[in-house]
Amino acid sequence: MRVTETEERREIVVVPHTHWDREWYLPFQRFRLRLVALLDAVVDHMEADPRWRFTLDGQMAAVDDYLEVRPDRRDRLAALVADGRLAVGPWQILHDEFLCSGENIVRNLELGMRRAEELGAAMMVGYLPDQFGHCAQMPQILRLAGIDHACVWRGVPARVTSRAFAWEAPDGTAVRTQYLPEGGYGNAASMFERVGDGPPPLSRRAAGFATAMGRWYPDGGPLLAMYGADHTAPAADLADRISGAGLPMRLDTLAGYFAGETTSVDGLLHVRGELRSHARANILPGVLSARVRLKRLLGRAERLVERYAEPLAALWYAGDARTFLDLAWRRLIETSCHDSVTGCGSDETAEQVAAHMAEAEQLGRAVCDIVTAERAASVPLGSHLVFNPTPAPRTGLIMVDVPSEGEPGLVTGDGRPVPVQTLDIAPTVLDDAVHQAAELPIVLERVYGRVLFGQEVRDWSVSRDDRTLTFHVTARADTPFDIGDVRAALRDVEGEWRVRILADPRRTVAALVDAPPLGLTTVSPAPPTAVEGPVTASEGVFDNGLLRAEIDDDGTLTLRTPSGHIVEGAGRIVDGGDLGDSYNYAPPAADRLVESPLTVRVEPVWSGPLLAAYDIVRTYRWPASGDVENDARSQAEEDVTVTTRAELRAGEPLLRLRVTFDNRCDDHRVRLHLPLPRAARASFAEGQFTITERGLTAEGGFGERPVPTFPASGFVAAGGLAVLLEHPTEYEVTGDGGELAVTLLRSIGYLSRDRNRYRDQPAGPQLPTPTAQCRGPLTTSLAIMPHHGERPGADVIQAAESYRHELLTAAGYGPVSASPPPPRTGVAITGDGVVMTSLRTRDGWIETRLVAESAEPTTAVLRGPFTEAARVDLRGRPVLPLDVRAGTVTLALRPWEIATVRLRQG
Repeated sequence: MRVTETEERREIVVVPHTHWDREWYLPFQRFRLRLVALLDAVVDHMEADPRWRFTLDGQMAAVDDYLEVRPDRRDRLAALVADGRLAVGPWQILHDEFLCSGENIVRNLELGMRRAEELGAAMMVGYLPDQFGHCAQMPQILRLAGIDHACVWRGVPARVTSRAFAWEAPDGTAVRTQYLPEGGYGNAASMFERVGDGPPPLSRRAAGFATAMGRWYPDGGPLLAMYGADHTAPAADLADRISGAGLPMRLDTLAGYFAGETTSVDGLLHVRGELRSHARANILPGVLSARVRLKRLLGRAERLVERYAEPLAALWYAGDARTFLDLAWRRLIETSCHDSVTGCGSDETAEQVAAHMAEAEQLGRAVCDIVTAERAASVPLGSHLVFNPTPAPRTGLIMVDVPSEGEPGLVTGDGRPVPVQTLDIAPTVLDDAVHQAAELPIVLERVYGRVLFGQEVRDWSVSRDDRTLTFHVTARADTPFDIGDVRAALRDVEGEWRVRILADPRRTVAALVDAPPLGLTTVSPAPPTAVEGPVTASEGVFDNGLLRAEIDDDGTLTLRTPSGHIVEGAGRIVDGGDLGDSYNYAPPAADRLVESPLTVRVEPVWSGPLLAAYDIVRTYRWPASGDVENDARSQAEEDVTVTTRAELRAGEPLLRLRVTFDNRCDDHRVRLHLPLPRAARASFAEGQFTITERGLTAEGGFGERPVPTFPASGFVAAGGLAVLLEHPTEYEVTGDGGELAVTLLRSIGYLSRDRNRYRDQPAGPQLPTPTAQCRGPLTTSLAIMPHHGERPGADVIQAAESYRHELLTAAGYGPVSASPPPPRTGVAITGDGVVMTSLRTRDGWIETRLVAESAEPTTAVLRGPFTEAARVDLRGRPVLPLDVRAGTVTLALRPWEIATVRLRQG
C-alpha cells in the first residue's frame, strides 16, 4: 500500500504502558513478583531520563501491590505522578462490568480515584482496555465522577467507523469515547520490536501504523499508539529510538493524550447502551458461566455488604464499623477483576478468588452480627429481632426457632398477631446413654462453659437413687450455671449411671411479618391463634391466590394466574456437550442433548397455610465426558439425580425454584428451560443500574461465533415471564423466542483451547483447569413470575427486590421480663421504578444511591428523621441542596437516572 505524504507526517503519540492482569493463568503472588521487577525498572528509567512517560493500566491495584513490597518507593512514584509523567488510576481494578453489581463499579472508581489522588493525581480517563464488553450505564457513571473521556476496545459495534464516538447511557448522558482499533491496547506493540540484532525499522513501521490508523481518524489529530502488552515493559531505549527517528512522534501518558482532545460529542456517531458486539473484537461471552460458584459467591457477598451490613451500620449502630466495611469492599472490588470473577484463570487463581470472596461475605456478616447483637440486647429472650433491608414497608416470611410444646403463636412488639406455620419440630431427647461412674468426668468435658450439644444448660439434676444425671438445655439460658457444681454432686459415685440430655420443646416456624422500611420489628411467643393463610397444596397442585402451580408427569410445572397467564412445561432440564473453554462455549459437532428424565418422583414438603413446597426428583443419564478426538460426547454415561424444590409463599406472585444436583460429568452445559407465555421479540435484563433490552441475536464479524447468551443480575424477562435471580447469570431466548434458557452449569477443562469451534484464535494459554469442570454438589436458586406487557414493570422490580433481600432475623437475649420494643422505621424510599442500591455513612452524612429503573420520568420520595439533604456526585462533591419538609425530600428523576443523596439530622 502506498503511503501518502500526509500519512507519513501524521503525529503519533506513543503511550508506553503495561496491561497488568493481577491474577490470571498464574495466581496473584506469582504475577506480583513480575510486577515488582517491571516497575523497579520503569521507575529507574523514568528517573534517569525525563523524556520517559508511562501509564499504569488505569488501575491503582498495581500501585498498591507494588508499594506493599516496595514501601520505600512511594515518594519516588508520587514525584513522577506530580510531574505528570506517570499516569495512575482512575480505577482500583479493571473489573468485569457484567459480573459485579453497579454499586461495586462505583466503589471501584471511588476507591481508585481516592488512592490515586493520595499519590498525587488520578488519570481522568475512563480507561477500559480489556473488559469483555461494557455495561450500558458506564457513560453516566463516568460523567457523575467528573470523567469526560472513555477509552475502550472490545464490544464496539460495526457501525463505529472512526476512532471517536459518543457513547450514550440509557438516561441520555454521553461521553466522548476513544475506540482502540487495529489491536486494542497493544496496537503499537510491534512497532518497537527488534529484528535479529539490528535496530527495528521504526520509520517503515511508523508509516505502516499511520496508514492503518489513518482511516480511523477522519477528523485528523494525533494518532494514539498504545505501546504495551500483557505483563510487559517498554524497551529500555525507547526514548532514544523515538528522538533519533526523525519522525513526528512523541511520548506521553494516556492522560496527556486526552488533555489535547475535545470533550464535545457534537457531530459524532451516537451509540446508546451496552457494548457487547462481536464485530470488531472477541468479547469472550463464556466467562459469564465459567465456574458458576464464583458468580454465586460474589453476588452473595455484594448483597450482604451493600444491602444489609452498610444500612444496618448506618441506621442502627452506635459504634463505628467503617474499618470492617472498608476491608469488605477491598475484597469485593479486587475479586470483580476481569480475570477473577470471570473464572478464566488457573485453578490456583480460582481458589484464591473464592477465598477472598468468602472473606468479603464474612466481614459483611460480622458487621451484621455486631449491629443486630447490640439491638437484640433489648429484645427479650425467646423473641426475635427482624430487619427489613428494603426501603419500603413489606410483608414477608421469616423462618425462626421458637419454644413451644404445641402449636406456637407470635405477636409483634406492638401486640399484633403474626400468622405462623410449623415447618419442623426439634427432638427433645438429644442423648440418653449409660456410662460407668469412672467415665463421668470425661462425659462432663462435653460441656463447654454452659454449652452442651449446641445449646445452653438451663438446669440439671442428679438422682443418686436412680443413678441418673439429667441436663435440660435450651437455645439460650439466663439462669446461673457452674459445671463445678455438677462435678461436686457426682463425687464418690459408683456403678453405672444414666446420662440424659433433654432439650426444651422447640419448633421451626414460618411467620408472616410486617416490617417497616429499612427498619426493625420484633416477634415474640404468644398463645396460638387460628391461621387462615392463603396457601394450599394437595397432590402436586399448590395455590396462593396469586399463582397456581401444577406438577406434571415429566416433572415440569404448569403455572396459571387469575388474569389468565399460562406457562406450561416450566423447569425442563437440558444437558448438552461443551468442548469449549472458560472463554467460549463450544458444543461438539456431534452433540447429544439429554432432556427426558428416566424417572420422576414428587415428594411433598410443606402444605400451607403460609408456605407450600414439593421436591421434584428426576433422574437422568448424562454422557460422562466429552470426546475431543471424535468431536462428540462420550458413550460412557453417569446417572445423575436432579432435585427441584418448588416453593410457593403467601403474598408472592412468583414460584421459587431451587435446583440441586451432584455434577459427576465433564465437558457439558446444563440449562433450565422455561417456555414463555407468548413468543418474545426481545429480552429485558436487569443489572448495573438499568434494564437492558436485547434482541434474539448477537452481532458478529470478528473471530468468534456470536452466540446470543447474555448476562442478567437481578432478573431477566421475556415474553411475559420474569426470572428473578440471586446472582449474575447467563441466559438465552431460544426456539424462535418461545423459551428462556438459564445456564445452571458450564463444565469445562481448559482455560483456553487452541482449537475452539466457536473462536478462531486462542484467548490465553492452553492450560488444563480440572476444577473448572465444577464437579460435586451444585445448587441454583431462582424464581419465576408471569407478568403483564412486553416490558417488565414496577411489579417485577419490586418482586426482584424482595426476592433478593430476605428479612434478616436475630435471636433476642434481653431479660425475659422486658417488653419487646415496638417497630421502628429507618429511611423510607418510594417511587415507581425507583431502586435503592446503597445506604451508608459517609463524611458524617447518611448517603443513599438511587436509580430510576423506568423508561418514563419518575419521582423518588425519601422520608425519615432528617432535616438537611443534598444531592452529590459519585465522589461525594456537592451538586445542589435539596428542600426538606417534615422529614420528606422529593426528587424528580429522568428515565434511568442515577442519583446520590445525602441526609442528615438537625
